[in-house]
Amino acid sequence: MARLRGSWARASLAIAAAGLVVTGAAAIALAVSVARRVVTPPTVREEDVRILAVDERAGTVTLAPTPETVVPGRYGMWFSRDAGYLRVGTVLSADDREVVRRLEAVVHGTLGGATRGRWSGWYYLRPDELGLPFTEVSVPTDLGPAPAWCFLGAAAEGPVAGDSRWVIQMHGRGVTRSEALRAVPVFHELGFTSLLISYRNDGEAPASDDGRYSLGDAEWRDLEAAVRFAREQGAQRILVMGWSMGGASTLQFITRSELSSAVEGIILESPVVDWIRVLHAQAAQQGLPDPVRSVALGVLGSEWASGWAGRSEPIDFDRLDLVERASELRTPTLILHSDGDTFVPIDGSLALARARPDIVRLERFIMARHTRLWNYDSRRWERAIRTWVSSLG
Repeated sequence: MARLRGSWARASLAIAAAGLVVTGAAAIALAVSVARRVVTPPTVREEDVRILAVDERAGTVTLAPTPETVVPGRYGMWFSRDAGYLRVGTVLSADDREVVRRLEAVVHGTLGGATRGRWSGWYYLRPDELGLPFTEVSVPTDLGPAPAWCFLGAAAEGPVAGDSRWVIQMHGRGVTRSEALRAVPVFHELGFTSLLISYRNDGEAPASDDGRYSLGDAEWRDLEAAVRFAREQGAQRILVMGWSMGGASTLQFITRSELSSAVEGIILESPVVDWIRVLHAQAAQQGLPDPVRSVALGVLGSEWASGWAGRSEPIDFDRLDLVERASELRTPTLILHSDGDTFVPIDGSLALARARPDIVRLERFIMARHTRLWNYDSRRWERAIRTWVSSLG
């Protein structure tokens, strides 16, 4: 895998120039298209799961086997172009032609006649599904008020449990705060108020001027605003949990913000620790040749070419690499990641855990897919969080 380090202004120019010679104009256009997709919030999502049969009376749904549908656990699935949503449970039978799973519930929509859907790790869609008290709040950010859900911790945990102990949840790329609903019950049990935030360009919070992701290079400021908000509400003990790109943003916050000292620990679920490593892996899985990958990264990191991807400014990939910057990490960290994660491979998490064994604990899963660790084994996932929180004292 090619590595891109040093001055991005110079490296990007050299890479783009080499790409023009080696790959030609068509490949350059492809690289720009790839770069644009990386930073553009998705609007259309592929329905890549075939629904073969439904028996609501028996409580089963039969699906075509995919790398996602064959993995044990409980999941959600959108169907009929997101008009409906269902929950599935354990695998009842499977072969190379079909997978029969327990149909737990049709949350909304009509399943009859649906032929395709897309897999989801969310499981819960709305905050009221948890049966826990919550309020809608707004977090003041530098772009305007960003909506958030605030769940109070269990009163049985202490007289000030709901006021003094907070965990702030930051979701990943291309999704919304519903992604983090799975984590609320375990923190509620531990007495933590859970703040599930939105952030720039996620479709709920105010958008930036260019409407493009910064891969954590700017989103961390919305997390900083959430930490400030929690402190103003009386939070004294603060944890932050970041999912996927939310993990990248969390790492940027914890190494760049003046408020990072207010956070006593971070939890990273399937995190992006080094974007170059992740984007090369994703491009390779799509069959893109190395020169195209390098040019795409060069476009995103270039002062003069980042506009081709719709960005108003370049992305500093060196700054986003927390493996190289591991010595700057000062906060106790729990990483939850899986060898089965092909979207954000575990390599970066392994490297960070090796670099900082003094403060980084890695809970390594095997089969679970990207951000699906709770779905695969919720008992182990929640036990890992309980144990780590207890270790903080």
